[in-house]
Amino acid sequence: MTRPTDNTGPTRTRKPSAQLLSEARLVEPPASLPAVSEPNAAAPPVKPKARRFSLGKLFWTSLTGLLGLAFGLWLDGLIADLFSRADWLGYAAMALSLLLVVALLALALRELSALARLKTMHRLQQRAASAYSENDLPKTRIVVGDLLSLYQGRADTARSRGQLKNQLDDVMDGRDLVKLAERDLLGAMDARANAIILNSAKRTSIVTAISPRALIDVLFVVVENVRLIRRLSQLYGGRPGFFSSWRLAREVIGHLALTGGLSAGDSLIQNALGHGLAAKVSARLGEGVINGMLTARVGRAAMTVCRPLPFLAGKPPSLKSIFSELTKTASRQHDEPD
Repeated sequence: MTRPTDNTGPTRTRKPSAQLLSEARLVEPPASLPAVSEPNAAAPPVKPKARRFSLGKLFWTSLTGLLGLAFGLWLDGLIADLFSRADWLGYAAMALSLLLVVALLALALRELSALARLKTMHRLQQRAASAYSENDLPKTRIVVGDLLSLYQGRADTARSRGQLKNQLDDVMDGRDLVKLAERDLLGAMDARANAIILNSAKRTSIVTAISPRALIDVLFVVVENVRLIRRLSQLYGGRPGFFSSWRLAREVIGHLALTGGLSAGDSLIQNALGHGLAAKVSARLGEGVINGMLTARVGRAAMTVCRPLPFLAGKPPSLKSIFSELTKTASRQHDEPD
């Protein structure tokens, strides 16, 4: 039997080598290894970039500028015409114009302050949620300190602020500190907010049930919802002005759309049928209960948006309890003699 020939040339052999265990060296891995992406790992959510320029902003800015110029020319012509008639009329018009400018500046400063405070409370929400998820004690203490500063001038929170300050250095867990702040500092506010939402839902339910016109129903619901948002914002430390109220209302509507709160028709009807509402009250009172539940949903969303801390340990008011109170009110109205 012949051995196969190798056409690549003669085979080179190397001298075997061995290494003693005492002379072996351990190779340390690098400090930072590249992260290996798992196929089932969820990617972090990508935040959309805020749009700094839009045609709508350009339109409203241009329109505001033109209206300001037109008002300035009209005021200048008015003062000149009054001076031509009598000097004292011109000076009176100038004094009134100065007071108008001062009032406009004061209103502008108040609106800017309200918008800045609203932005500060939203940032506090985000920082609190981040510190709670990471269970970071230093970050949590900073958040709680900012929360205490937010309510520094309110007399109704003096006792709870004092208790929280005394326990601030004793708690050694970040999440426990957030829970303590929610219970001691925001607990009373949450109870008042629940009462405000329930009373607003009852008013909406009663007025829309006895109102003779659908237009009156729509106007009352809109006014009551805006009033509810403003009251909740004031309760939690906001200072809602005109523009800040509309911005807050827009954020509440966005929160409702995000959480599916606007598509409430089917679930509310199912709840009403499940509780035997049709057998208890008339159709008109049933419509009032549905409108009251929609107001309660707006109140829950406003409570979530206006609250300086997100709901981490506590919970917003239950819609089932509000629905139970509304059905009791509707049943009492149905049972009362005309």
